[in-house]
Amino acid sequence: MAGRVARSFPGGKRFAFTVMDDTDVATTENVRPVYRLLESLGMRTTKTVWAVPCEEGSDNFAGSDTLDDAEYREFVLDLQQRGFEIAFHGATMESSRRERTLAALVRCEQLFGARPRVHANHALNRENLYWGADRIDLPLLKAVYRRTLTEGPDYYQGHLERSPYWWGDLCLASIDYVRNLSFNDVNLLNVNPSMPYRDPRRPLGRWWFSASDAENADEFVQLMSTKNQARLVREGGVCLVATHFGKGYTRDGVVRQDVAERFQELAARDGWFPTVSELLDWMRESAGEVLSAGEWRRMQLRWAWDLAVRMLRRRLAPKRPA
Repeated sequence: MAGRVARSFPGGKRFAFTVMDDTDVATTENVRPVYRLLESLGMRTTKTVWAVPCEEGSDNFAGSDTLDDAEYREFVLDLQQRGFEIAFHGATMESSRRERTLAALVRCEQLFGARPRVHANHALNRENLYWGADRIDLPLLKAVYRRTLTEGPDYYQGHLERSPYWWGDLCLASIDYVRNLSFNDVNLLNVNPSMPYRDPRRPLGRWWFSASDAENADEFVQLMSTKNQARLVREGGVCLVATHFGKGYTRDGVVRQDVAERFQELAARDGWFPTVSELLDWMRESAGEVLSAGEWRRMQLRWAWDLAVRMLRRRLAPKRPA
């Protein structure tokens, strides 16, 4: 664990595990069973929300619930009461100008008693902060990534004060932690031991953090295999999974058996299961203010490799029945 002194986790636990569940395609029906399972296992995780409706409609996310849906709003408020953390995924499912983002943050504050502490950019939303090629700095990787983007080089503008999508000042004032790169490793200390970290090139995020990528239930089952769980324990690692509980985790109102088995196996191990902000608050006690140049370079190269591997796996993966 280069860059960090090995020590036990709170309560003497041997590893840490949590989930950041992005709200894409989430409804009360398709994610509530997962949260009931987590609660029964003593796990508390973090769920992002969209606070306001998308009046213009959405081709890709039209079936998703927002806090404008009364049943879903009550479900999310109940999750908060049960100890789960509510986080921000942008104002809604499509691009939002500053006014809508501000309204969403205000609504979160009114409903939950405070603005969210954790944020993750969403898909192709133009208000995403430091997104697209602006996520990285290595010139060659940046150039290759720009050439693969379907959007233009100035598409993402949340960090640009001249833009109608600008909300970087609101992020800096309200949000403690912003997610950036994700990796295929179950133990993030192998790739980003200094997280959460400051980034002077991206000053509108107070602290940045990384995640272990699992787009959907199939990828979660693969990431949290028995072998990988054993390695996480053996290495005394940290696993913060970025996923979408709305993507295949349940069927007909029941958590998929293989998903449930992975969570149950994990819960039986000697782990600490905090929310995302609880984990990052604790990690900050031994984090440096700024990443070293070497760690950031290694992270970018590893991220590019892992992204290429994920894209190939997804292209080759068999299609599951809906």
